[in-house]
Amino acid sequence: MKLWKKIVFGVLALLIVAAIWFYPKYEMLQLSIHLFDEDRIVENFRSFNKVWPVSELKAPVEKHVYPRTSNIDLPLTFEYDGETFSTEQFLKDSWTTGFLVIQNDTIVYEDYYLGNTESTRTISWSVAKSFIATLFGIAIEERHIKNIEETVEVYLPELIGSGYEGVRIKDVLQMSTGVAFNEDYGDFNSDINRWGRGFALGESQDAFAATLENELEPGTVNHYVSINTHVLGMILTKATGRTITDYMQEKIYDPLGMEYDGYWLIDGSKMEMALGGLNLTLRDFAKLGSLYVHEGDWNGSQLVPKSWVAASTIADGAHVQPIDGDFGYGYQWWIPESTEGEYIALGVYNQNIYINPSTNTVIVKVSANPHYNDPSYIPSNDLAALELYRSFR
Repeated sequence: MKLWKKIVFGVLALLIVAAIWFYPKYEMLQLSIHLFDEDRIVENFRSFNKVWPVSELKAPVEKHVYPRTSNIDLPLTFEYDGETFSTEQFLKDSWTTGFLVIQNDTIVYEDYYLGNTESTRTISWSVAKSFIATLFGIAIEERHIKNIEETVEVYLPELIGSGYEGVRIKDVLQMSTGVAFNEDYGDFNSDINRWGRGFALGESQDAFAATLENELEPGTVNHYVSINTHVLGMILTKATGRTITDYMQEKIYDPLGMEYDGYWLIDGSKMEMALGGLNLTLRDFAKLGSLYVHEGDWNGSQLVPKSWVAASTIADGAHVQPIDGDFGYGYQWWIPESTEGEYIALGVYNQNIYINPSTNTVIVKVSANPHYNDPSYIPSNDLAALELYRSFR
């Protein structure tokens, strides 16, 4: 073969290899850049596994299927901040893709919108944090982790020198690490968006966590830092010697009888996106709520310690109390001002698992709201959604 042909073939081979390596990253980066575009957001939120590396959760053979009745009538209206809102319009305006109400362990309302169905797996965003906290409670019960008074570097010496050195695990659970972090999704240059672009390129989340610095005394101020949950995920994997997916499969997914396969998004190091990368169906999200309604008991098996459920779902320090009508914080659960012991898992773009143990009510809402970052847009407001959920009696 002539030399010029060898050179041409060599260049072509290099281009093909480069394309094979780079194109998936290009697709992931494009998805990230256009993730919340109004004309793409709904499809994007149910399609991550088409372009992203994932770790699969397999539905067990023995599935738990909720009993159900015919759909009850939705409350026509509800009140928030002195105004009356139409329930139906609120669901529409917040771009709801699935809405489920369970009372006394029975589905009393279930509906899907914008092309979603009962088998659609959709991104949880920060609702995933409550699943991580649940696994954490199980790992403590199994003595993989001694207690939450230990500091992070006991399990993660690689974070010595970062903002997490000397921080108690309890402060990580309560979003009170003192780590400096800008969580503004509407700010292109915020820390959370900087992390997101790196994640899209397959960069290590562990390495990102090690770059963060401390700005406040740990355990004194509740400041929401999503990477805190990644640190919890790092501790889980180090302490158990297992991936989050593998541990969750055994401890939650199989015992709860999930109906459908689920998945976690993973980074280039195959570490799960613990802070928000869990994708499940509406009913399978609800099963975590049902587990907590029953204080960690599932059909007679205590999957999660009752004491952990209780500790997770209260605001037990002055710095995590609900103030002026806003939410307080537990162990990766949001705590509203309430006389009924309510709590809620919240994810950006209006993902919710609401739990009222006094009325045995679980409500799950998944959404793809492109107007989420507009603070004046009431259908994006989590406190308004809370009042909708409270209207179910």
